[in-house]
Amino acid sequence: MKLPRFMPKLVGAAASLVMGATLALTGTGSANAAATAGTAYVALGDSYSSGVGSGSYDSASGDCKRSSKAYPVLWANSHAPSSFSFTACSGAVTGDVINKQLAPLNSSTTLVSISIGGNDAGFADVMTTCILSSDSGCIDRVNQARSYVSSTLPGRLDAAYNAIRAKAPNARVVVLGYPRFYKIGGSCIVGISDTKRSAINNASDLLNSVISQRVAAHSGFTFANVASRFSGHEICSGDAWLHSVNWLNIGESYHPTASGQSGGYLPALNAVS
Repeated sequence: MKLPRFMPKLVGAAASLVMGATLALTGTGSANAAATAGTAYVALGDSYSSGVGSGSYDSASGDCKRSSKAYPVLWANSHAPSSFSFTACSGAVTGDVINKQLAPLNSSTTLVSISIGGNDAGFADVMTTCILSSDSGCIDRVNQARSYVSSTLPGRLDAAYNAIRAKAPNARVVVLGYPRFYKIGGSCIVGISDTKRSAINNASDLLNSVISQRVAAHSGFTFANVASRFSGHEICSGDAWLHSVNWLNIGESYHPTASGQSGGYLPALNAVS
C-alpha cells in the first residue's frame, strides 16, 4: 500500500527522536570516550590515588597497592584515553613523585592527575597519635603538622609541580585534595572525641588550602576539591566513604573505600578533566 505523502516525513522525524533519546540515555560513556580518545593520561600520587582502602589490588604493584577501583583506573575505563600510565604509590611523598613516578611523562602527555602532600605532613603519625593519646597530645601533634604544612610543604609541592611540568610541558595537571575525615557529633563504635575530630578536620582544611594556593601559582594546573563531595560520608556519619581505624588491616585506616573513590574522587576529576 502506498503511504500518504506526509507519512515518510513523520516516520523520519519519529526515527530521529527515538535515536536522539537513545543517545541521551546511553551515549554518555561513548561521548566521554570520544571526547578524550586522544588523551594521554598519567596518574601520579600517594595512597589516595593508588586506591589503598578500596581493595582489588594489582599484585604486580607490590607495596604501592594500586587498585582497579582507584579513581585513575575508573576514569581511564570510562574515557578510553589513547594511553594510560598509573604510577601512584602508597606512602609516597613529594620526593618520591619526583624520583620514582615521572618516567611515563613526556611532551605527548595531555592529562596528569595527582594527590600528594599528606604523607609529607606526617598524616599517618598524626592519626596514630590522636587515637592513642589524650586530647592535648593529639592537638600538639596536629599543630606540629600544621606548622610543617604552612612553612615547609609549599616549597616541596612547588618542586614536585615543577618537575611534572618540565617532563610534561603540554599536559593539563589536576591536583586532587583530601577529604575532611570526621563528622562532628557523629557516633562510632571506636571513636575519638569531638575535640580531636575538629583538630583533624581543621588540619585537613589547611592542607587543602595550601595545596590549592600552590596549584594556583602554576600555569596549567587545576585544583580539584574533594572535601565537599565527601560531605555526609565522613567517618561517624553512618554512611562513611572512609575507613576508620582498622586494627586488622591498619594500612587501610583513614583511606577512601571503593565508594569514596567512585563517588568522591572520580567525580572531582571528571568535573575538571
